Amino acid sequence: MRIKNKMKMVLLTAVLGTCLMQMGGGQEAMAAAQNGKTAEARLTPGVKTEKLHLTQEWDKVFPKSDKVDHQKVTFHNRYGITLAADLYTPKGMKAGEKRAAIAVSGPFGAVKEQASGLYAQQLAERGYITLAFDPSFTGESGGNVRNVASPDINTEDFSAAIDFLANQKDVDANRLGLLGICGFGGIAINDAAMDTRVKATVASTMYDMTRVLANGYFDKENSPEQRHRKLEAMNAQRTEDYKNDTFARAGGCLKPDELQPDTPEFVKQYTAYYETKRGFHPRSVNSTEGWNATSALSFINLPFLQRSNEIQSAVMVVAGEKAHSRYFSEDAFRKLQGSNKELVIVPGATHTDLYDQMDKIPFDKIDEFYQTYLK
Repeated sequence: MRIKNKMKMVLLTAVLGTCLMQMGGGQEAMAAAQNGKTAEARLTPGVKTEKLHLTQEWDKVFPKSDKVDHQKVTFHNRYGITLAADLYTPKGMKAGEKRAAIAVSGPFGAVKEQASGLYAQQLAERGYITLAFDPSFTGESGGNVRNVASPDINTEDFSAAIDFLANQKDVDANRLGLLGICGFGGIAINDAAMDTRVKATVASTMYDMTRVLANGYFDKENSPEQRHRKLEAMNAQRTEDYKNDTFARAGGCLKPDELQPDTPEFVKQYTAYYETKRGFHPRSVNSTEGWNATSALSFINLPFLQRSNEIQSAVMVVAGEKAHSRYFSEDAFRKLQGSNKELVIVPGATHTDLYDQMDKIPFDKIDEFYQTYLK
């Protein structure tokens, strides 16, 4: 018996020592293991936050509510990028009270002063603490290269927002949710498949950006040959960008005077939001001028929603009946499993109606969903 126990100790010490060595424990950890002592964990130094210059005046495309408190905040993701956000808190909260909290972002190419801020403020009026943030490399958020998107980093941005909310004294860390709009709807679902702290996710008027960039609209470019031609063009652009020490832009929404009778209706709808007083914001340059032309490369190669059928938390997918993007929502919903998943089709609504049209966005249904699953 003593021999067996001794052998167990040798094996345990060997395994523990190897693991600690692999995790950066080094010789000190190995020595501690051999002496039968518990090695003290080594911590990675904290992230050095970037200094951001935040606009303090109210510069949203929607009016400020007198029912909520608002402040500018920053937080960082695990890639060391500092993100800028608007934190909305219901007025009249009692000292020591903790509320459910929701991280909000989107549409893809927009900034927090547009649709995500509108959603966040409306939900704060209904009693939630909400955080509308600019994704990495966009708006007021940090990141050295500007106006570039990443399927990995943008998914991480949602989890970083959850990091921040979970550490606020007036937030119940067991009642955390996500809300993504347009392309960030698909990204929110993608994050919900990874982040088990998230208890409820809403994807409103969603796109799967990896699908549309790889396959084209309505999957009309879904062949290896068509993808190869796109990849060739973008990789040639990479060579030019590096040589010129710059990044070419992909082009944004059409200006109102550029629209033609045969312009697709959904393109006209984007112009009506991003290029008019209704939704224009000077920092929303990815919508008005376009993303860096090579951003699509990683999206083509790294498809979203690979594990969405394994999401155990609640998910609501909202789409407009007349939205050109409706097929993204319906296909994403079909993949979800469990009785805590819901698809809402809004009668008569287009894709961009769900950006800001208060008579179309189903806030009552969204509120009821969060009340059910963030309790």
